[in-house]
Amino acid sequence: MFEKKRVINLYKFIENVKLDDPSTWKGLDLNKAPMKDVFAKYGLEENTIDFLGHAVALHYSDNYLYEPAIDTVQKMQLYLESVGRYGESPFLYPIYGLGGLPEAFSRLCAIHGGTYMLNKNVDEILFNADGKVTGIRSGEETAKAPIVICDPSYAPDSKLKPVGKVIRAICLLDHPIPNTGDAPSVQIILPAKQLGRHSDTYVSMVSYSHLICAKGTYVAMVSTTVETDDPQAELQPALELLGPILDMFVSVGTQHEPLESGAASGLWVTKSYDPSSHFEVASNDILEIYEKMTGEKLDLNIQPEEDEDY
Repeated sequence: MFEKKRVINLYKFIENVKLDDPSTWKGLDLNKAPMKDVFAKYGLEENTIDFLGHAVALHYSDNYLYEPAIDTVQKMQLYLESVGRYGESPFLYPIYGLGGLPEAFSRLCAIHGGTYMLNKNVDEILFNADGKVTGIRSGEETAKAPIVICDPSYAPDSKLKPVGKVIRAICLLDHPIPNTGDAPSVQIILPAKQLGRHSDTYVSMVSYSHLICAKGTYVAMVSTTVETDDPQAELQPALELLGPILDMFVSVGTQHEPLESGAASGLWVTKSYDPSSHFEVASNDILEIYEKMTGEKLDLNIQPEEDEDY
């Protein structure tokens, strides 16, 4: 009960913080003070700090404890603002699965004059003698373009550097994850410290409620950063939470990052997907590339002009 009161006091502080008004910072300089000082101010226990840092602020390691608190405060504010916005959970998942996102993009792309090419392999990214992108090749056909944006699976190895490995397991179940109140969708984050690791482990489960599988079937995805020579054993603590598993598909992939920006060559390469289940890193990566390409931040508050054909 005492810890609950301390957490409530912290939440009230987080809610009332105005990032542009230091008078609301309760005597802390959030631009300089590390987040551990904020937790210490409210006397929080270690397990509570683990939960807030990894399941609310969605940090991947404990490095944030020693970094300026302003970033974590913003992340926690986002979480608090999201709770109850579209239901009880602060997280959203698209109906019909993640494939619904490119489908929505293809419609919006067509409205603004773009062409979406389906069932086309990218066999080669083409460059001229000066190393600038000229387009792509698919079989015997080419599409010319001064800029190519892609993920590392399309880019030449000479443009990439490996930064680690990720293991992912897709698990088919005939039951909800135990001890979750038979929830049809669940996100579970296992903090690294509680597993004796350096990085968190993630479980994301979806089901027929998202129209991605048959009734009575549940799909759980488990992922983490590889830290040992036995990657599958690293997933075991998370797999044990799932109960009986009908079938499981495991893959280990190398994470890549671009060696350079695309300013000179016109080839803009994103980072590989990290193991997290909420796509924050991927979203931030796209926003950074947009800013580098255009010279300005993407303002998602600006609504596009209405189109009669929309």
